[in-house]
Amino acid sequence: MAYEFNAAEIFDVACQMEKNGADFYRKMSGKISDKPVRKLLNDLALMEKAHEQVFESMQKELTSQERIQTVFDPAGETALYLKAMADAHVFNENAGRNFTLSETMSEKAKIIKIVRAAISLEWESISFYVGIKEFVTEQFGKKRIDDIIKEEMRHVRILSNQLTS
Repeated sequence: MAYEFNAAEIFDVACQMEKNGADFYRKMSGKISDKPVRKLLNDLALMEKAHEQVFESMQKELTSQERIQTVFDPAGETALYLKAMADAHVFNENAGRNFTLSETMSEKAKIIKIVRAAISLEWESISFYVGIKEFVTEQFGKKRIDDIIKEEMRHVRILSNQLTS
């Protein structure tokens, strides 16, 4: 079965990925005892929450045309499929499980490692959105997906600035 998603469904994925991102940063915070590093991670979790709110706001602005179901789906399987995609690809619940910080690392090294991992995950999310954009036609809000990509790129810039400060 071929899937064609509308913009509203893609925003649902975006919101799930941002929730997963916030969870990732909170989990990372639990692995650090240094208060400034914990604050950084909690701040990143708040940024993810802010992204989720941006995407929710963008979703509310969608036209009725952009919300039209593209496939007959009385059982809600499309939403489950999209959630599974978000959980399986970017900022999923396993993203932080294999991430380790050595106790011998300096705080600066820990911050650099965490921020680099976050940048990598953010780039993965951008790649995900670029790929999923192909499933959305112009008629169903393809341009809105570009808005998501721009938000994620802004997040990468914020994280990259953290590396240089």
